[in-house]
Amino acid sequence: MKKIQVLFAFAVVLLTHNVNAQKERAVWSKEKANEWYKQYSWLRGCDFIPHTAINQLEMWQKETFDTTAINTDLSYAESIGLNCMRVFLHHAAWEIDPGGFKQRMKDYLTIAQRHGIVTLFVFFDDCWNETYHTGLQPAPKPGIHNSGWLRDPGKLLYDDPSLVNLLEKYVKDILATFKNDKRILLWDVYNEPGNSNYGNKSLPLLQKIFSWGREVNPGQPLSAGIWTTKFNYIKRLPVSQQ
Repeated sequence: MKKIQVLFAFAVVLLTHNVNAQKERAVWSKEKANEWYKQYSWLRGCDFIPHTAINQLEMWQKETFDTTAINTDLSYAESIGLNCMRVFLHHAAWEIDPGGFKQRMKDYLTIAQRHGIVTLFVFFDDCWNETYHTGLQPAPKPGIHNSGWLRDPGKLLYDDPSLVNLLEKYVKDILATFKNDKRILLWDVYNEPGNSNYGNKSLPLLQKIFSWGREVNPGQPLSAGIWTTKFNYIKRLPVSQQ
């Protein structure tokens, strides 16, 4: 079968701010970013979740983590020439089982590597359902795109601002565990910040996660998939010129 080459389209922006700068690594220069990218061939892929999961929690929770489905679906991806997957995490799955969650991430990475696929892990997301719970997840709603997809941290952060302390522990634990893992292409720290009419409400968490990431200083780049240039955070956090 002829392989289909699919362009992996992913908009990223390198952001900078001055919070706790003395403890953080410098923003990568354009030269360093280009040098990093030279080690890879054409990256082509898509967002990934196994066909047996309605959302990130169903993918990562112990009871529903499905290595058979992951292996099957990534084999299909390999067969059409894909070599990169963007995979969403969720802090709630880590919160109930940090050690098991990280082991499942390792298991996923082992399967992906077997199929010649590198991974972009995503921490936070402003898209789709604003509330969530661990345990049994809802059934898919036929005909509704992303019917069970979850924001992270979503509404919970605004109901309980102290959640940010847990989020910091989560992000730093994951980054510290996988900071030198060559199977990880980069960290997409926040998907579409400002979506779901959050606007600039997402800015403080966006700033914090870049700060946390630079403190850990992983070997992989830190990036964020932007939502729209209409929001002020794009103007306040310009692409680094260092």
